This record gives sequence, structure tokens and C-alpha cells, in this order.
Amino acid sequence: MASIELDIRGSVAEVRLNRPLVLNAINAEMDRALAQAWARIDGDTDIRVAILTGAGDRAFCAGADISEPPSGQDGLSFGGGLTGIGGRLVPLQKPLIAVVHGRVLGLGFELAMCADILVAADDTQFRLPEARAGFINHCGVVHRAIRQLPHHVALAMIIASEPLDAARALQLGLVNETAAVADLAVVTDRWVQKILACAPMVAQGAKQAALLGLEFGLEAALDRRYPLIDAYAVTDDCKEAASAWRERRSPEWRGR
Repeated sequence: MASIELDIRGSVAEVRLNRPLVLNAINAEMDRALAQAWARIDGDTDIRVAILTGAGDRAFCAGADISEPPSGQDGLSFGGGLTGIGGRLVPLQKPLIAVVHGRVLGLGFELAMCADILVAADDTQFRLPEARAGFINHCGVVHRAIRQLPHHVALAMIIASEPLDAARALQLGLVNETAAVADLAVVTDRWVQKILACAPMVAQGAKQAALLGLEFGLEAALDRRYPLIDAYAVTDDCKEAASAWRERRSPEWRGR
């Protein structure tokens, strides 16, 4: 059985973590497969949005597989390059929706926080088990948690392994929407359609600028140029945006 499944339907790619018997724990093989999937998604101009899910009904991802932990592939960080832990960070250019359920632990929590849109089933439990279990290595997840959650909520998760349920995560702004497990597909598709209605190269350029800009103070971020935004000026979609505005019609995006 493949450690992940990649399902491409038109302009949408779904990456499914596929080790349900071990709660989709990430081992070296899965990490390698994730790196290949992200590279294919970013390299295919027809793919405009990616979805990350987990197989089985018990967990999105229980974190790193302690018996065979990921070690980074070709110098990339864990999660196929998305996390920045243990190697080189390679952010996904395409918009990424993570759809989580059940247990979301450790490195699995990290992957969820790497997404641009986060949808959680109402049975979701986010947790950082490191302190309770007595295992810690790179533990980059704490750096995202302390940035994406209120200070004391994050530290309760970090130093006491306090769980965070879906309803509370929604209140705190960690997730965009919660839903019953049976409704996840409908809710996810609604977010996909929102993204597909937008100019894909604008979404990618704005995402790049937003994330890169976080590395600087506001003044420096405002003063920088961002490659994807600069490249957009000479694309067909940029011309289409102007034509659609003049003609008072909905634009037809081609991603080129």
C-alpha cells in the first residue's frame, strides 16, 4: 500500500496520508512521497489548489513514526519540505487546504499549520505530545504554535501537552471552519471553489509576499519586490483581468 495517495482531478490535487493502521504517522517513505507530490503539484500549471487529508477515521496524522522517523529527503525539511524542520524549507506555491480529523499530533499538527486554509472535523484533537511522552528533537512545531495561537494556550500545549479541540481552535482562529465528519467533503469543496474563482497567479504571488514578508519588519517588507508578483504583470491572466473589468464580465483564468 502506498504511503500517500495523490489524486488529481482537473485543477485540484488531493494528497492523502495513507498509513491508517499507524494513524498516518510519517516515516521516511511517506516523507519522500510527500516531497515528490509537492514538486509535482507546484510544477503543473494546470493544478491550482491542493488538499491535504488523512486516511482512516481515527487520525489525520499522529506525527513522526518513532520506529522509523523521517530524516529529510535530499536536504529537504520534514513533510516533504513544507515544515522547515531538519532541512531546507520549500513552501508550496499553490494554495493548500488541510482537512483534518481525529488526532492531529506533533509533526501532523505542524503539517496542518503549514496549510493556508485549515478545516477541522468536530472530532479533531490537536496536541503536542512531546512533553508527556518524553521525546523531543527538532520540535519545530512549537515555533508555529506560539505564533499561530495565543501565548498561554500555546505554552499549555507545549509544556503540559494540553489538547485543543476543534471548537476551541475555531474560537482562537487556528482553523477557518469546523464541520461534522460527514460534511467535510462539502465544506472543503466550498473552499476549493472560492480559491478557483480567484486569479491563480495572483493568489500564489500574494501568498509568497505575505509569507516572505513575515521574515522582515513592516517597512522592509513593504519595500521588497516579490518575484511572483513581478512576473504576473506580463501574463495572459493579467491581460484578462483588465479585459474583464472593461467588458463588465467575469474573468476566465488560465493560470498563464
